[in-house]
Amino acid sequence: MRADPSQIEQIILNLAVNARDAMPGGGQLTLETGNAELATEYAELHPEIAPGPHVMLAVSDTGHGMDRQTQARIFEPFFTTKEKGRGTGLGLATVHDIVKQNGGSIFVYSEPGKGTTFKIYFPRVEDPVEGSLRPATRAGSLRGTETVLVVDDDDAIRKLVHRVLADHGYTVLDAISSPEALRFCERHAGPVHLMVTDAIMPLMDGRELAKRASGLRPRMKVVYMSGYTGDAAIHHGLLEPGSAFIEKPFTPESILRKVRETLD
Repeated sequence: MRADPSQIEQIILNLAVNARDAMPGGGQLTLETGNAELATEYAELHPEIAPGPHVMLAVSDTGHGMDRQTQARIFEPFFTTKEKGRGTGLGLATVHDIVKQNGGSIFVYSEPGKGTTFKIYFPRVEDPVEGSLRPATRAGSLRGTETVLVVDDDDAIRKLVHRVLADHGYTVLDAISSPEALRFCERHAGPVHLMVTDAIMPLMDGRELAKRASGLRPRMKVVYMSGYTGDAAIHHGLLEPGSAFIEKPFTPESILRKVRETLD
């Protein structure tokens, strides 16, 4: 298959976090991969997928499962069954978007009390075109040594941004909430050059967080993340016009580029 490895990692991480939250009392998480030959008959039942050779990724849990009504909505942005403060409803929407961007299809199989399985199919590439994958050194010019504070209540996104920035030389602090981010701004001994924050969070949104943080760190710059487009985020009052912004889902290279251009 042909896809950005970091995006595949994000798919697995998001689905694993979703499985963990579905098993508060513990359980079993299973990851499977394999080759699959999808018959014409199967494709006729699922018009969103073409017949032929595919690569399959399955993530299963033994959690509480979902009813049909929930299954019909799980890939909608901001839809969540988690209690307030536990998630933004963007984890599965991000997975869905990445799968579609890479020409794949995703299916969910679940029943209440019987766990859940997500199956993802990507078209199999028999002879990858040489040079079709972006060279690993392409992001070399996007490295930095500044300190960046990453704020997001979504574990998967926060950890992804943390890892990508740390791998490219940045010192990274991360906070799961706006109050925690403000404590970092107040107590961290060294400079914080940039804050990368989700625009929508419980307790305090990103715009209010940035306003309060500026009183503690007036020279700190801010990049907002959101599942909304930039225009929609401004329309909903989440951002001021001209704010540095990156739309979810994003690739590692795009967040590195946004961080670098904001700092520079």
